Amino acid sequence: MGTGIVIKSVGSRYRVICEDGAVFDCTLKGRMRVKDIKTTNPVAVGDNVLIETDSKNLTGVIVEVLDRKNYILRKSSNLSKQSQIIAANIDQALLMVTIAFPETLPEFIDRYLVTAEAYRIPVVLLINKTDLYSDEEIEKMEYMISVYEKVGYPCRKLSLKTGDGLNEIKTDIKDKISLLSGNSGVGKSSLINALHPGLNLKTEEISSYHKQGKHVTTFPEMFKMPFGGFVIDTPGIRGFGVVDMERNEIYHFFPEIFNISKQCRFYNCLHLNEPGCAVIQAVEDGLIDINRYRSYWNIINDENRKYR
Repeated sequence: MGTGIVIKSVGSRYRVICEDGAVFDCTLKGRMRVKDIKTTNPVAVGDNVLIETDSKNLTGVIVEVLDRKNYILRKSSNLSKQSQIIAANIDQALLMVTIAFPETLPEFIDRYLVTAEAYRIPVVLLINKTDLYSDEEIEKMEYMISVYEKVGYPCRKLSLKTGDGLNEIKTDIKDKISLLSGNSGVGKSSLINALHPGLNLKTEEISSYHKQGKHVTTFPEMFKMPFGGFVIDTPGIRGFGVVDMERNEIYHFFPEIFNISKQCRFYNCLHLNEPGCAVIQAVEDGLIDINRYRSYWNIINDENRKYR
């Protein structure tokens, strides 16, 4: 019996690394359910687990999932009433976005940030492919950076082609467990290859017709970086559903909306059309970015969302 960290999840099979560096291919013992979290996967990459091992064949059985520091969820793609744990016990999330080739939509970014805020996971935005952008796209990028840095999210400009920005990201990652997320085609696997060339992860060019990436990473997997720390690579996601929140608490996870909401006339203001709403006034005055507010409005009015 020993403890380890789940570094890969493929269906009902898991790869676990122990403190001595030994790696075991594991299955689950019976039907496991972790602390009543109704998800499609009871065990996730990043979980600390207790395992019974067969050292001769390097196989094992996960008998218990230890308490989680945190985790991050997304709506399950095939079971809308259930959700999926993307990863557990992470120090930070790195959300990779692109202004073009393909374009990452602002609402996708905001939905991701809301979920990370809800689970108290810090986020760094990585803006990739800066070497490809036109003057207009660079202007759009700089505006986006000003919006998110003002709210409190660090932004890093990155070109994997030239290497610009790579050292700064290494500093962010060193000695931490980082979750790397983003749409298909933004360059997640290419970034991991640049950070750890020996891995040689498979990558593909984005579709020239649809300007969307192909799914190259199929299952979440954690990689140890040679300079210290771990990075969890995740399959590309085109949509990010917000789950497990009260409708009247969503504004708490938009820091700029939450701060100004204290000035609203009514304590239970939803910041939609109420009289004396300081948030709506701040949007009109340009103190809150209109796209951020539009993301908030769309999330709170999303009829397909699952509210508790």
